[in-house]
This record gives sequence, structure tokens and C-alpha cells, in this order.
Amino acid sequence: MERNTLTEGSVGKNLIRFALPYLLACFMQTFYGMADLFVVGLYNGSQTTTAVAIGSQVMHMLTVIIVGFAMGATVRIGRHVGAEDSRAAAKTVGVSVAFFAMFAAALTVALLLCVNLITGVMLTPAEAVEETRLYLGICFAGVPFITAYNVISSIFRGAGDSKRPMYFVAVACVVNIVLDFVLIGGMGLGAAGAALGTVLGQAVSVLFAFGMLKRRDLGFQVTRRDIRADRETISQILKVGGPIACQDGLIQVAFIVITVIANSRGLVASAAVGIVEKLIGFLFLVPSAFLSAISAITAQNMGADKPERARASLGYGLIITMSWGALCALYSQFLPQTLVGLFTRDAAVLAAGCAYLRSYAFDTLFAAVHFCFSGYFCGDQKAGISFLHNITAILLVRIPGAYLASVYFPDSLYPMGWAAPLGSLLSALICVGFYLYFRKAKSTSKDVLP
Repeated sequence: MERNTLTEGSVGKNLIRFALPYLLACFMQTFYGMADLFVVGLYNGSQTTTAVAIGSQVMHMLTVIIVGFAMGATVRIGRHVGAEDSRAAAKTVGVSVAFFAMFAAALTVALLLCVNLITGVMLTPAEAVEETRLYLGICFAGVPFITAYNVISSIFRGAGDSKRPMYFVAVACVVNIVLDFVLIGGMGLGAAGAALGTVLGQAVSVLFAFGMLKRRDLGFQVTRRDIRADRETISQILKVGGPIACQDGLIQVAFIVITVIANSRGLVASAAVGIVEKLIGFLFLVPSAFLSAISAITAQNMGADKPERARASLGYGLIITMSWGALCALYSQFLPQTLVGLFTRDAAVLAAGCAYLRSYAFDTLFAAVHFCFSGYFCGDQKAGISFLHNITAILLVRIPGAYLASVYFPDSLYPMGWAAPLGSLLSALICVGFYLYFRKAKSTSKDVLP
């Protein structure tokens, strides 16, 4: 197997070199996700916009869960690459392909059968029900493409290559935006056009990714006999990917619950919270990119028996993401109107949004800590810790904090904005506690060795 740069050279440079393409990929994915809404808004009325907005929210949650499961493959492949075990790496790739093909088929059937149920659960306005069903039905039929894209990307990232997944997203982005104008603007297909543009963009991206996978030398050769369902390997993938998928899914549920709480406070609060959530989503792209980078670097270096390099990647990640978080929080205290004002000119919404952003922005600082530790724990095959700290913060702080703030401080969104950063602070403390515990346990075990 060829030598991999993630286990050699400057840890800081490797981290940034891996994180930047992932960051750009996340940005493009977020951008083309918003393109549907933008183009639909140009050519259609509010009911179509509502249908696409609701459908996009469902698809985002679904994609996040699939990405979580695929992270299990990234970590397992990274461990084998770091250990220079080409046979085990090839086997993991083959089993991942077989397992996720079956997973995608079962998930597609289940989702298509539940289109009406999901539309009802989302409390879709009556005027938008039919177009929402149509949008979801088409997107659900494209789930195999979403799954295939993320599995191929996980293979490349596990092998230490984050550039090619960025190219896959770029292809999907360009095709999707072009098709949006053709299908929505030119052919007047509305929500169906938005869904078709998304699915066809992903299909083209998957074909491009398959071609790249065949041409790229990953350092190991996957044979047909590797593509099979092996219970032990699937169990190893799910051991890491399962908790991440559950954790990310629950986070999306928490966002929806908080949105519902905001909706109950009226139109101004609802609009303000919606705008700030979009802004925070953009600001979180940086720690998200470093979570993935730290996870891949940790996996390879733990596999190569170089734990000190894994810890160094965590340290560099914390410095970079916390600096970014501090900058975002500070900027939001003094110039929040320059960010919120990008999305609204309504004076009441602007004022409420600025108040909400001033407190919520501190989440970019505290979340940077638990994002980096989550990447480290996932790479070290301790993904259960990430699930534990997130579900604890959601149930004990985020949701009850947002609800209590809305009850006791009905005239301002500022107190409600503190629910997220305080939840992240609890997550950060739990992560630091586990990290120190494992370091102490390892140190103690060395002391007792003969």
C-alpha cells in the first residue's frame, strides 16, 4: 500500500489540507440546497415555496443521517489505511458498498410508503400538501443516489482524500442549478422541477464519482469477492456510524422542536429564528469541516499506532475552530444587523433577529469544542460518547431551555438564544471529562505494566 500523508508530515498542515476541501464541499452543498428555494421563489407562489421549504427540511434530516452512517465506513477504512492493511481496507470498502446498497433500497421503499404520513407530521399547510407530497416522492426515489454519493465520498475520505468528494458536490451543484432554471423557470414544473433537478444532479454526480473511483489508485485493490455482506464488518461500521447517525438525527429533531416553539410566539419570532438558524448553519460549516478532518486523521493515526499525532490534530482543530467561534461571537455582538439584514428588511424581524443572534452566536465558540472532540472520539471508535453528550445537552438544556425562555421572557428572543450555547457548553464539559478520563486510564495502565 502506498504511504498516506495523514500519518506523516506536519499534523497542522494535514489537518488544514484535509479540512478546506470538505469545507468548500459543505458550502456548495448548502448553497445548492438554497438554490431550489431561490429559483422557486422567482417563478412560483407561496404554496410552492412552502412545499419546497418543508421538503428540503425533511431531505436535509435524511441526508444528515445517511452521512452519519457513512462516517462508520470512513473511520474503519482510515484505521486499515493507517495500519497499511490493504486487504482489510479493500474488504471494508466492498462490504460498505454491499451493505449500503441494501440499506438504500429498503429505505427508499419505506420512505415512499410514508410520504403521506411525513407530510402530515410536518404540519404542512393544506394549500401546499399536494406539492409537498410530489416533492418528497421524487426526492425519496432518489435516495439511492444520495446514499451512493456519500458512501463513495466516505471511501475517499477514509483513504485520506477530501478533494474528490468536493468535486462530486461541485458537479451536483452545477447540474442542479442549471436544471432548476430549465425545469422550474422554463418548463413551469414547480416543486416537481425542484425535486427532479436535485435528484438528477445527484445522479450525474454519482456517475462522475464512480468514474473517479475506478481511475483513482486508493492504495488497495477491491475485487468482486469483497463486495458482499459480512456481518462482522457491518457491525464494525455500524458501531461507529450508528451513534453518529442517531446523534445527528436527534439534533435535527431538536432544531425542528425549537422552530415550533418559536412559531408559537408569532410571525416575527418565527421569521427571526428561521433567519438566525440559517446564519448559524453557515457559521457551523467551519467546525463541521474540522470534525470530519480530525476524525479521518485520528482514524489513520490510531491505525498506524501514532496516537500522539491524533491528539495533535485535536489540539490544532481546537485552536482554529475556537478562534473562528470567538470571532463570530464577537462580531455578532456589535454588528448583528449586517448579517440578519441580509435576509429581511422588516424592522421588527430585524430587531428580534439581532437579539437572538447576539446570544445564539456564542454557540459557535462552545460548539467548536465538542465538534473537535466528537471528531477525535469517532476516529478512535468511541462514537457513543458523541451521541451521549449530544442527547444529554438536547434533553437537559437545549429544548427545555428554549421552552422556559419563551415562557418567562416572551418579549425578547435574547434569553431563548442562550439555550443552544449553554447546551454546547454542557457537551464540551462532558467531552473534556471523557478525554481526561481516558488519558488518565491509559497512563495508569502503563504504570502497572511490568
